Amino acid sequence: MPLIPVSILTGFLGSGKTTLLRHLLRHPRMGRTAVIINEFGEIGLDHDLIETSSERFLQLTGGCLCCVVRGDLVETLLDLAARRAAGALGPFERVVIETSGLADPAPILQALIADRAVAANYRLDRVVATVDALLGADTLDRFVEARRQAALADRIVLTKTDIAPAPLDALAARLDSLNARAPRIAAVLGAIDPEGLFAGADGALAAVPQPAPASRFRAAMHSDAIASVALVRAAPVPAVALSLFLEALAENAGPDLLRMKGLVAVAESPERPAVIHGVQHVFERPVWLDRWPSADRRTRIVFIGRGIPRRWPERLLAAIEAEVAEELARLR
Repeated sequence: MPLIPVSILTGFLGSGKTTLLRHLLRHPRMGRTAVIINEFGEIGLDHDLIETSSERFLQLTGGCLCCVVRGDLVETLLDLAARRAAGALGPFERVVIETSGLADPAPILQALIADRAVAANYRLDRVVATVDALLGADTLDRFVEARRQAALADRIVLTKTDIAPAPLDALAARLDSLNARAPRIAAVLGAIDPEGLFAGADGALAAVPQPAPASRFRAAMHSDAIASVALVRAAPVPAVALSLFLEALAENAGPDLLRMKGLVAVAESPERPAVIHGVQHVFERPVWLDRWPSADRRTRIVFIGRGIPRRWPERLLAAIEAEVAEELARLR
C-alpha cells in the first residue's frame, strides 16, 4: 500500500488559511482528504471550517475528515492510520495539517519524519504557506513567525489579491528575499485549483525541488540570518556515500539546518531517484520514486538554514565520496 502524502498548510494569523482550505475541500480531487487542525493554546479554531464539538473527529461534507489536535500530532496521525486500517474511517488518500497562525512549521516537519511508525504510513509532501497580499509585506517585516513560514514553504499562495492594491512589487521583493524558489499562486476569495498544491495519492513527485538556475550553487539570503543553498550535480551519488552524507549533515548542521529536501540520483539505482527530507538533526529515510519526473536526472538538493557556508555541502559530499572510494579500493 502506498504511503499517504501529508502536506502542511501554514501562514500567519489572518492570512486566509482556513478560507483557502474550506474552498479546497469542496473540490472533487480533495474528496478523500483527512484534515488535521493543529491547535495551539489560546489560538482558537476557525468556526467557518469546524463547529464546536466534543468529538475528536468530525466528518465534513464531501467525504473529508477533520480532526482537532489537542494532544500529540504523532499520536493523532497514528490513530488516523489505525482507524483507516480497521475500516472505521474511509480510505482517505492524503492528509493536510493546518497549523496555527503563530506556528513554526519546522517542529511539525520534524515530527513527521522522526517517528518510525509515522514513516511506515505517511510521507512528507509539501509545505504550503498563505501570505496576505494586502498586509503581507508589513507582516513579514514585523513577525519572525511569518518569515519562517514563508522561508520553509514549497508553494506560496497569495490571498486577498482581490482587495490588495496593485502592483505588489514590495511584497514580491520581500518574498524574493525570503524564498525565491517557491512558486507563487494567487487565490481570489480563497478559490484555487488544488492542482500544483498537493501531490496525489500515487506519487511523491511534489517533493521534487524546483529546477536550479544555471550555476551549480546559489545562495539566497533570508532575514534572521537564514540562507538557502542549492546543490546540483550530474554525477550519481553512491548509496553508501548518500547515507554517510545524511549522517554528517545531521551531526554537523544540527539545529541550524531548518530544512533540507532533495531529489538524488543514486548510482546503484539509475532509473529510480531518491527523495530525501531533513529537519534540523532528524532525517527521513529516502523514499524511492518509480521513475524520474522529468528528463532532468541531476541530483538537486536545497538546504535552508542559518550559517551554512555556500560550498560546504558540496565539499562535504565530495570528501565522503573520496573516503568511500578509498575504502572500496583498499578492500579489493
